[in-house]
Amino acid sequence: MLQQLPAVVYSPWIPLKKGVLSGSMELKTSHFPIPNSSFLGIKFQVTHAYENENATRRRIIIFCTDSRLTHGRKVKKLEASLQNVDLPPILPKKKKKPYPIPITKIQQAARADKKLAQMGIEKPLEPPKNGLLVPELIPVAYEVVGAWKILISGLARLLHVVPVHACSECSDIHVALAGHNIQDCCGPTSGSRKSFHSWVKGSINDVLLPIESYHMYDPFGQRIKHETRFNYDRIPAVIELCIQAGVELPDYPSRRRTKPIRMLGKKVIDMGGLIEEPELHSSYGSESSIMELDTYRIQDRYSPPAESDVPKIAQQTVKAYEKVKRGVTKLMKKYTIKACGYCSEVHVGPWGHNAKLCGEFKHQWRDGKHGWQDATVDEMFPPNYVWHVENPKGLPLKQTLRKFYGKAPAVLEVCMQAGAQVPDKYRSMMRLDIVVPEKEEARFVA
Repeated sequence: MLQQLPAVVYSPWIPLKKGVLSGSMELKTSHFPIPNSSFLGIKFQVTHAYENENATRRRIIIFCTDSRLTHGRKVKKLEASLQNVDLPPILPKKKKKPYPIPITKIQQAARADKKLAQMGIEKPLEPPKNGLLVPELIPVAYEVVGAWKILISGLARLLHVVPVHACSECSDIHVALAGHNIQDCCGPTSGSRKSFHSWVKGSINDVLLPIESYHMYDPFGQRIKHETRFNYDRIPAVIELCIQAGVELPDYPSRRRTKPIRMLGKKVIDMGGLIEEPELHSSYGSESSIMELDTYRIQDRYSPPAESDVPKIAQQTVKAYEKVKRGVTKLMKKYTIKACGYCSEVHVGPWGHNAKLCGEFKHQWRDGKHGWQDATVDEMFPPNYVWHVENPKGLPLKQTLRKFYGKAPAVLEVCMQAGAQVPDKYRSMMRLDIVVPEKEEARFVA
């Protein structure tokens, strides 16, 4: 169906020199069925050049859209719902991890600090870089500790109901009634098993990877040496971060400064003096405050839950997992955490320790010392992705259909099989909207 064009008023053409014709035309306002647009009454000065004066005139049609029709009005963007999202690539072990902050920015900051030091100007520091607490982050730290307790206690009870299998040769786990048949084992004897996994019963430390850190009374004090590493306790890194952010635990005290630290370049010129660290009397007895914050033998301390309480516990565990991840992300924006660029070691504090415990790629060149760099959230609180199983009691996953299977964090996979509702942001990762074909149908799928 054709739409009648608006009335056009032409002014007479005026012949100019060298075959140039000049004129003006006026378009009257007329609305067309074009979304968010219309024609306006605007005068256009038209000048067209011809090779000779006797050339045939050409008719020119100009369309103009009105952007003012959408001014001041919210326009919804059409967001395509993704069916599947690929996971972050697995970094090679024979190479250092990439820096979270570009190396050029790190070098620029180092040059700026060196220039200030040469001029004798102190380095400007804000809390918590100067040793003082950030008042608005103290409630966040307490919230993370509370969510962490719910998370590990909920997982300890759910693992009595949900079966978890771990490979005895590599770090992979599987949450289902039986282990999968996907050939992706990279253990030392995987060649003799054709990359099939050797499944054994898993524990909570297989689902929630134990990332530990040394507890220091004064993170800005003397660095931990290799000979003095046994003088410091190792606790979950999330708890150590919360302690430095303001959480008070009787068994693990922390120094609270009232005067800021002063630095000149990389040198600390005033740290308020060295204070003797109090003796720690922590133990894994019934009165220890760290006992309910650590996953050591936690499954033995909790009995299997009632069948009617399993979905409720699973939903609480999912909420606690999201709270911990969100809180750790907020704290890491302010507090410094170092991670080794070669292994999974993490240290909470402005400088990494000097313990020679790294055994990864080319550790002989570094004398076993860690290659410290800024940590990411996934290094501090790793998701530990596992294959998602639609029917835990069905047939094991097959190698030929692996491209149709999704993955999810191990904690969420356990909770989902226990009856919890998984947040929508994980649906595309788990590929819940994709129907897995049969083995003989897979070759017909594009």
